[in-house]
Parts: sequence; C-alpha cells; structure tokens
Amino acid sequence: MIAKAARTEARPDSPGNIGVPRHVAIIMDGNGRWAKARGLPRVAGHRQGAESVRKVIRAAGEAGIECLTLYAFSSENWRRPETEINDLMGLLRFYLGSELDALHREGIRLRIIGDLSAFKPDIAQMVERAVARTAENTRMTLVIALNYGSRNEIVQAARTLAGRVASGEIAPDVIDEAAVNAALDTSDLPPLDLVIRTSGERRLSNFLLWQAAYAELLFVDTLWPDFDGNALRAALVDFAGRERRFGGL
Repeated sequence: MIAKAARTEARPDSPGNIGVPRHVAIIMDGNGRWAKARGLPRVAGHRQGAESVRKVIRAAGEAGIECLTLYAFSSENWRRPETEINDLMGLLRFYLGSELDALHREGIRLRIIGDLSAFKPDIAQMVERAVARTAENTRMTLVIALNYGSRNEIVQAARTLAGRVASGEIAPDVIDEAAVNAALDTSDLPPLDLVIRTSGERRLSNFLLWQAAYAELLFVDTLWPDFDGNALRAALVDFAGRERRFGGL
C-alpha cells in the first residue's frame, strides 16, 4: 500500500514532486473488448467492470486519495444500441442499491457530475438519495460522471456567467479563470492531478477538459475489467515519479 503523502494543490505556484495525488480521474474503457475477447455479451464486460470499480475505490481510499472521479456514462453514450443502454441502466440501479451501504460505511461521499434529467425518474431519485445519504462523509469523495460531457459543462458555465453579466450582478471584466472554475460542476472538488485511461486509447473523449489543463495523463493498455487495486497503485507510483512544473522551470 502506498503511504499517504502531504497534500499539495495542483496549481502553477506549487511545482515539484507531489507524491499521492489529491484528485484522480479515470476513463474506464475496454468493457466491450474484454467481453468480445471471451466470446461474451457486452453486458458481461460491464458487469466485470463494476467489480473493478469496487477494487479501485477500495485501493484509492487506502492510498489516501481525496477525490476519485469515474467516467461512467458520457453524453455521447446515448448513441449506443438501446439494449446496451438498458443493460447499463440496470447495472446502475443494481450498483446504487447494493453498494450504497458499503460506501456510507467506509465514509465515502458520493457526488454526481452531469445532467441527470435525461435518466428515468427512478434512477435520478436513487442517485439523489445516495448523494444525500453520504453528504456528510469525509474520508474520500467518489464522483460519478453520468450523462456528462465537458464541452457542455463549459457551455453551461459560460451561460451562467453571461446571465450574471446580463443581470448586472457582475461586470464582464471580472470574469477570470477562477470565475469560470467556480461555475463548473467540479467547483467544490480538489484540483485534478491525474487522469488515467484504460484500454490503450489515448484521448480524453470530452472528459474534464478544463480541469485537465495541468493534470498528468496516464494511458495504460489494460482493459478496464482487468484494472484493479494493484494497477491503481502502479499508476500512483508513476505519478509520484513525475515532476510537475506548470509551465515554469
């Protein structure tokens, strides 16, 4: 197990080696390919991927990570076949029903980023209840990105700020990076330190584009259902060995 490190915010005036990141985000990719390689339906890959979620959450808490963000369902995923979407929604219902007690018992606060309005009412209500129940937990924050797209998040932030200008609440020239950051879904979360993508793909896929401006990126070939606590610990070792200069020397 990696020892806890002193917290250092990811900001341009704090360069150098950081140790354990405060905020890790993961693009969980490869469920379908994992299933195909075994002659199984895609839903089997998603089910095995849910097991990886459990393992990684546990390992993240043990490592002292303050915030773990998982890209569970993007705004573009609605383009998938209806049968697969239904399978994913069923897994989401199952996960919220079966894992909530464990998350709460482990002191994990659940947060959601993205637009829940597109989901069926029962799922939205389950999510809202889970968020409310764990709201006071402090050991770690688990953020699930559901129907999330970073471009849309930035557009919504721009609209919010434009509305404040139009109402006379603020002047246009006071809008700076901090103001934009405060209007994003992640405004209450630590700065993003590390983005991991599994399955060998090397792109961000509309995930945390603003937040990842100075995050370290790590692309691994492991398919998500095979990613576990040891894989996360290896990623943290890689991160700890990097030097972060944020544009400086």
